[in-house]
Amino acid sequence: MNAKWRKFFSYYRPYMKGFIADMFFALIGAGTSLVIPLITRYITGTVLESGFSNASKTILILSCVMLGLLALEFCCNYFIAYVGHMVGARMEYDLRNELFTHYQKLSFRFYDNQKVGSLMSRVTNDLFEITELYHHGPEDLLISIIKLIGSFIILCVINIRLALVAFVPVPFMVVFATILNRKMKRTFKRNRERIAEINTRMEDSLSGIRVVKSFAGEDTEIHKFTEGNNLFLQSKKDNYRYMAIYHAVLWCVTGLISVAVIAVGSIMIGHNTLTLQDLIAFLLYVNNYTEPIRKLVNFTEQFQNGMSGFERFYEMICIEPDIEDAPDAVELKQVKGDIDFQDVSFSYGDNPTSESHVLSHLDLHIDAGEYVALVGHSGVGKTTICSLIPRFYEPTEGKILIDGTPITSYTQRSLRRKIGIVQQDVYLFAGTVLENIRYGRPDATLEEVVEAAKKANAHDFIMELPNGYDTDIGQRGVKLSGGQKQRLSIARVFLKDPPVLIFDEATSSLDNESEKVIQESMEELAKDRTALVIAHRLSTIRNAGRILVLSENGIEESGSHEELMAKNGAYAKLYKT
Repeated sequence: MNAKWRKFFSYYRPYMKGFIADMFFALIGAGTSLVIPLITRYITGTVLESGFSNASKTILILSCVMLGLLALEFCCNYFIAYVGHMVGARMEYDLRNELFTHYQKLSFRFYDNQKVGSLMSRVTNDLFEITELYHHGPEDLLISIIKLIGSFIILCVINIRLALVAFVPVPFMVVFATILNRKMKRTFKRNRERIAEINTRMEDSLSGIRVVKSFAGEDTEIHKFTEGNNLFLQSKKDNYRYMAIYHAVLWCVTGLISVAVIAVGSIMIGHNTLTLQDLIAFLLYVNNYTEPIRKLVNFTEQFQNGMSGFERFYEMICIEPDIEDAPDAVELKQVKGDIDFQDVSFSYGDNPTSESHVLSHLDLHIDAGEYVALVGHSGVGKTTICSLIPRFYEPTEGKILIDGTPITSYTQRSLRRKIGIVQQDVYLFAGTVLENIRYGRPDATLEEVVEAAKKANAHDFIMELPNGYDTDIGQRGVKLSGGQKQRLSIARVFLKDPPVLIFDEATSSLDNESEKVIQESMEELAKDRTALVIAHRLSTIRNAGRILVLSENGIEESGSHEELMAKNGAYAKLYKT
């Protein structure tokens, strides 16, 4: 058994008791359905021969037995439908949790090449079909095999020649199903890819709805969505064509079995080689014989649908995080804040070369508590430097140290807890002001949240909101202004209270008044902490202890604002520009 199948069956393990019980009741239910036609045959073929008056008591007893069997079958079907489905639902829960947890482990490099809608589709559409297979697959298979084998044996006991007539089409159905299954599997997988593309386009369009409307781009978005929807429709068309052929042929063949049995049975009655009672019993069992064949047809479709979903799930689960904790990684507890880059090179490509490096052999030392600003044209590596410190990416070469120890020696979680990041593009979660600030430290008290908001100059505007700290701010904080959102993000970092800070162009998209307030909050936050600031507006970093001017060749200049202006070099040129 290969790794994929071991993974597939592993999800049964925690729910084996429920699964076995489900299979047991499926077995009992299938067996019960085989017994009732036997009783019918006994009544019509044996009991009634002695005359109705003598047989009435026996018929009454046997009718009560059949009612009891129906009640048993009802209980079995209820158990299968309820408990069996709950086993499938719990497995779906585990699959969804595992996939989402796996998403959380993957690094920025993975998300640089992925579409959110496609990732969401794997968590929703794909997993539903997988759990349908997990629950109904073994159950339908067991019931069908029991009924198929059981009814065929009974048919042989009744009349072996007539049983062979019923069996003749079965090998043809198996060969036909095998050929069509291969084609159906490809269409099912294509369907999943197309619906993932639709989800991606819809997520992209709705997330950017303000841009769409500001450019009157509704028609463009509708056209793009319609294109994807048409492709999905085409793949569904191919899928349904194969399914139509598949179902029509196999259902027709199962119908032909009944017709053939009636025709041959009637001839046999005419030649006195079969009784009418046996033909009636035979036809009752033919239904039990063809019904599992039809169920197996449905199972085949379900299997292909579920397995195409599982293959996409397994494909994602098998992606290894490119940044993992070392086996001997320890918790980072106390941090002074010294940061060293030693011969660090980095490229965003999958196959880095010296020509593709954003950073090349960078050496940099930052003292604990130092306020350092990074400036330079776009693409020279400012954000990259700040992304390497919390290990959002790994250097291609060289190493980074905090307080003299390589950051790879620490667990990622503990390292990132010691680093606070305020970005230009603030991300706020759907929910309240309180929930978003408390994201910095989930166990914080309301008083601590309010204190953090005051330090970030956010408390006053929060109290003016309809419900204060309990105000819902909408998806991505859409109900707040840019300056308000930025102040909440700073309050979040105040609450986290990290010894190392990174400000990634935190004021570049704000108006002058908001920028002044945010600048004050940032400088208050940076007191007695190691702080790195990326800025395009050079006026915001005049108070930095050291300014590093980056170019394609690395650090071109270093010094205070006054020192660099006196040099009249790259920084002075940038500042005057």
